[in-house]
Amino acid sequence: MIQDETLELLEWPRLCQHLATFAATKLGAMAIRQLPLPESKEESLNLLCQTKEVYSLEQKLDSRLSFDGITDIGDALERAHLGGLLSGQELLNIATTLAGVRRLRRLIDEQEDIPVLKELVAEIRTYPEIEQEIHRCIDEDGRISDRASPQLREIRGQMKVIRERIYRKLQDIMQKQGGAIQEAVITQRSDRWVIPVKAAQKEQIPGIIHDTSSTGATFYIEPHSIVDQGNQLRQYRRQEQIEEEKILRQLSNTIAEAFEDLEYLLAIATRLDLATARARYSLWLEGNPPHFIDGSETITLRNLRHPLLWWQKHHEQGGEVVPINVQISPEIRVVAITGPNTGGKTVTLKTLGLAALMAKAGLFIPAREPVEIPWFDHVLADIGDEQSLQQSLSTFSGHIRRIVRILAALNSRSLVLLDEVGAGTDPAEGSPLAIAILQYLADHSLLTVATTHYGELKALKYRDSRFENASVEFDDRTLSPTYRLLWGIPGRSNALTIAQRLGLSPEIVAEARNHLGGLSEEINQVIAGLEAQRREQESKAQEASQLLQQTEKFYTEVSTRANSLQERERELKRYQEQEIQKALLSAKAEINEVIRRLQAGTKTGRDAQKATEELTAIAERLLPKTEKTKVNYRPQVGERVRLPNLGQTAEVLAISPESDEISLRFGMMKMTLPLDQIESLDGQKVETAPKPAKNLPQTPTKPQETPLIRTANNTVDIRGSRVAESETDIEQAITRATPSGILWIIHGKGTGKLRQGVHDFLSRHPQVKRFQLAPQNEGGSGVTIAYLT
Repeated sequence: MIQDETLELLEWPRLCQHLATFAATKLGAMAIRQLPLPESKEESLNLLCQTKEVYSLEQKLDSRLSFDGITDIGDALERAHLGGLLSGQELLNIATTLAGVRRLRRLIDEQEDIPVLKELVAEIRTYPEIEQEIHRCIDEDGRISDRASPQLREIRGQMKVIRERIYRKLQDIMQKQGGAIQEAVITQRSDRWVIPVKAAQKEQIPGIIHDTSSTGATFYIEPHSIVDQGNQLRQYRRQEQIEEEKILRQLSNTIAEAFEDLEYLLAIATRLDLATARARYSLWLEGNPPHFIDGSETITLRNLRHPLLWWQKHHEQGGEVVPINVQISPEIRVVAITGPNTGGKTVTLKTLGLAALMAKAGLFIPAREPVEIPWFDHVLADIGDEQSLQQSLSTFSGHIRRIVRILAALNSRSLVLLDEVGAGTDPAEGSPLAIAILQYLADHSLLTVATTHYGELKALKYRDSRFENASVEFDDRTLSPTYRLLWGIPGRSNALTIAQRLGLSPEIVAEARNHLGGLSEEINQVIAGLEAQRREQESKAQEASQLLQQTEKFYTEVSTRANSLQERERELKRYQEQEIQKALLSAKAEINEVIRRLQAGTKTGRDAQKATEELTAIAERLLPKTEKTKVNYRPQVGERVRLPNLGQTAEVLAISPESDEISLRFGMMKMTLPLDQIESLDGQKVETAPKPAKNLPQTPTKPQETPLIRTANNTVDIRGSRVAESETDIEQAITRATPSGILWIIHGKGTGKLRQGVHDFLSRHPQVKRFQLAPQNEGGSGVTIAYLT
């Protein structure tokens, strides 16, 4: 088939060999060497998603996906399915494969954002019971264990006893007949225990001769005294073999019953290995995932590298790989590439062909993002001077035969690659033939890329908008190709220039130019000018790119510094808010302590005066005053003012002239302060009118308590709740109970943890003045009463 020929011409099998080195199992490597290409775009997309997910997964994991224990058990499964007997080692391989696939599935199930891989392993069964049974019966060396059955353990125990008897008997004989013994060792011949006896003295140890040495100087004799025991040992050995075969038969039948599930499991393990190999190869290749485009989008492959040349560079001491840029508009159907021999035209064809095949196979393409390429039904190629001596075909005939097969397999979604189309015959006929072939391909294929030396093909672009020119660049100074691909510019003839640079007589070159004609020379000069303009544009584009990179770098640095400053400001605000909260909590605790002492004592005027003095001292210590500046300053709503006591600024929300108070927003908090505790940003103070002093009563009156009346609105039952859940319920209950000024919290007695959590929450709540346990007749330690502000 022409598709198979194309794969050989593009060296796809060689790329598969490289890919196989990234497989984790022998089974995966074998599958990659015979890697089939998908027949549908959906299958390619599925493979590509697998590659992407493994690629992403291995970037996140501390270690790579492990395929330890997974082996090729396909032949063993097939033999068990046909009723064959599996060996201990084959059964052990099945057990380790089950364990290895189970580990992979567990790892995949634990991850997020890998739906394709999860779907892939969703239906597999790893049969842990079969694995356990195999490990119970088979030891690590693949031999049947004594614990496999009681009968086997008994048989082997009897065999051990007999062997020990035989061993002791033979040692006694060797000690007594030491002069007749060739060497003091006990060995076996034909499953019989024997000792080496000198040939001249074999009569001293009567027995059965089972073997002799190559020189005839030593006889290996089984003494008559152990023959009966040897016979018993042989009988037990036969019983052992029967019991072992019985155990292996049972295990083999178990494997046969699960044949379909195990075969599916092995197939999924192989597909996972293939996806992992594709991901690792793509990472090594520094590739990017392709995006399949339709016929209305531009093919984009920037800095596209030949994957086989990249391998040569890193593994075979190859030279530098020159990337090419490919951008083909959707209306273009044929690209004609011209240029000198050994300039890289054929490499360009192979690079494009391999890129299309890699995308179909679910591989990343070694090109810079974005990688946009159509999904081609067929990739068809005629590359190289292939000719069949057996068929007596010329180069031209070989090319035409292959082109005929290409045209037969062609459809509207095909990529066709033709090397030196129409070559190998008279140019007068070859050029029109090449034009006709390319025009036919423009009508019947999605894209055709052809290399040629025919100048007539360069003009097709100007007669048919579906054609485009490209050329491989040639350096006139070094007389060598640069292997760079230039788009929109046809290649110019360099034969006369090269001949003159190499020393050919100027008269001969001039005569050749006269025969060539002035028009051809003018065309070459125009092309040379276009190439010079292109180089100048590329140089400017490179300078612009460098400037853009510097700008982006500067922007990144500025953004990083700005983010750092913002983070420092947020940290400072958080610290200041925490310090304020600490100060408020400290002040609240001290005030509560003063109030408790006042309530606990005999509420006299002297006690009240003392409590007042303590509260004043607390206020002076935690809220230090600053000297007022006598300036007639009044803040406005929306203005930012300074809080000297806190060293921060705040926004004015509202002003109350009657009470000389101001409402402020500070960070995430709102607060109300006296006007004399704020100042303008430039230090101006607010001048407030002095208020008449109020006469303090000589005897403090007892604060009036809220009546202890329980209602549905001021009672909350949180029994059975966790502390964190109860805080939300209490917060909502406080809102409902605020008008009554009191809240009954039923938490129950229990272990006391819920009660302690409730008390901790109430002690921090700004709307709770105080709280206490209820009287015994109202619930005692199972109920807390909170007094609200």
